[in-house]
Amino acid sequence: MTTLVTTTDTLTRDALAVLQPGFTGTTAPDWLLRRVGEGLASVGLFGRNIESPGQLAALTAQLRAERENVLVAIDEEGGDVTRLEVRHGSSFPGNFALGSVDDVTLTRAVAQELGRRLAECGVNLNWAPSADVNSNPANPVIGVRSFGADPQLVARHTAAYVEGLQASGVAACTKHFPGHGDTAVDSHHALPAIDVSLDTLHARELVPFRAAIAAGSKSVMSAHILLPALDPNRPATLSPQILTGLLREELGYDGLIVTDGMEMQAISATYGIERGSVLAIAAGADAICVGGGLVDEGTVLRLRDALVSAVRDGVLSEERLADAAARVRALASWTRGARGTVSEPGAAAREGAAPGTGVGNDIGLVAARRAVRVTGTGAPLTGPAYVAAFTPVANIAVGDETPWGVAAELARVLPGTGTDTYSAESAAPAADTLRAAGERRIVAVVRDLHRHVWMAEALDALLAARPDTVVVEMGLPQAEPRGALYIATHGAARVCGVAAAEALTAT
Repeated sequence: MTTLVTTTDTLTRDALAVLQPGFTGTTAPDWLLRRVGEGLASVGLFGRNIESPGQLAALTAQLRAERENVLVAIDEEGGDVTRLEVRHGSSFPGNFALGSVDDVTLTRAVAQELGRRLAECGVNLNWAPSADVNSNPANPVIGVRSFGADPQLVARHTAAYVEGLQASGVAACTKHFPGHGDTAVDSHHALPAIDVSLDTLHARELVPFRAAIAAGSKSVMSAHILLPALDPNRPATLSPQILTGLLREELGYDGLIVTDGMEMQAISATYGIERGSVLAIAAGADAICVGGGLVDEGTVLRLRDALVSAVRDGVLSEERLADAAARVRALASWTRGARGTVSEPGAAAREGAAPGTGVGNDIGLVAARRAVRVTGTGAPLTGPAYVAAFTPVANIAVGDETPWGVAAELARVLPGTGTDTYSAESAAPAADTLRAAGERRIVAVVRDLHRHVWMAEALDALLAARPDTVVVEMGLPQAEPRGALYIATHGAARVCGVAAAEALTAT
């Protein structure tokens, strides 16, 4: 590998500028601050970095002491994918709940309130919204992260979300271009493919992205998926035909193109993150997202060196790298200017506000309540219940550290309520559940029942023994509801659990 010149070299600074790394800890490590001072223009935050609004505001202030206009990015979709409230569950329902209500004014208001909270903590780039059309119900990674399966519905809510988020001074990052909804493989683990015609792609996958571009989305995130109709050889993140030919030239997009996490197996196991990063920039990407699992200084230096060496070896043009770095800096400048339209970063923390306590945050609960659907003729709960929570393995985007369900809320309003959790390995026979429940009414909580045979079998056995069982579905709802009462929340955010508990105890 070519030896680098000093860190003040323009080429080296441009190579640093296009990286969006993560790190461990709730304060910025010295190595990160040093690299920000040397030209690193973006930093990515995850749940591991966040304890409270005050702590997050202090962390972003650390970063801005080194570079005033640093981009501080986060993967905060609301709903099932939350980093801001990773320990308690989100105060905002996710896309699928908003799509089920189908009120673009509500979607815009939810996004603006979420953005306001991010801005007050010093975050200025959100890797959201998901504009994927969830046309494949078996999709293991999108599901309720999508607004729905209708391209036009997804398009109007994507646009509303972008508008609301950016009205708060936070840049949107519409993902996962050109659409991850028709996959049966999680790109965290392998390389998915969508083998459909160009006509289908234009009529379905690309419709929401056109709407996002028209709404002024400041950035777009690429997907690690193979689309043979567009490029039979390389996934979208590494494809000049897709990033430059389709997104830039055909769709006319002029904002920042960000890659999905380069440490995901779809890229790292097939190309490696160094080569993959070079190919991505060459294909038209402007920012390399890395840090969901790779969080050390060595990764940043390897990627910096790989980009510099690629330019010097003639594999990557110096102009392309410079253009990418310029786009990153341009977005950073926009966020700095947009900050004046919202509360000063850190204001919420200094005023003592906390998640779920501000008046404005009620919009999340309002939206979650509107998303709840109740069918069946069974009576509501009037006394202590027994909650049997059937818990599937969460995908990496969602994570398994965020609590979900209705047990905590029911226990608060119905003292004496008990609960237990069952998985594919520990799904209890109906007899065991009945013994644990005793005389209490059973509430079976499921998540994407249609995707898990073990869960469906356990629920069938339970309903055969106790027909008065209530079923709460916190993923994609069933076409044929089951149970004496069937509650569909359209997501598993904390506020969705609150809304479900209210519906279960309504008189």
